[in-house]
Amino acid sequence: MVVKPSLEEELTLERSVRSIEDCDNVDVLSQLCVAMAKAQWYQARLLKQAVGHIALLDAVLSGGEQRP
Repeated sequence: MVVKPSLEEELTLERSVRSIEDCDNVDVLSQLCVAMAKAQWYQARLLKQAVGHIALLDAVLSGGEQRP
């Protein structure tokens, strides 16, 4: 899959990135890094579970495997 953000989404992301780049407060940047690391961890787990469910549904629909 290829992500194709809208122009508004691209501009919103760019504004966020510039805000981070302009930040000189080490404590704020540290908190942001911690929050981003946690969010990435949860998103990775969610994506792994979603792909697993999609694969199971695909197998069931194609008759390759019965549901547990």
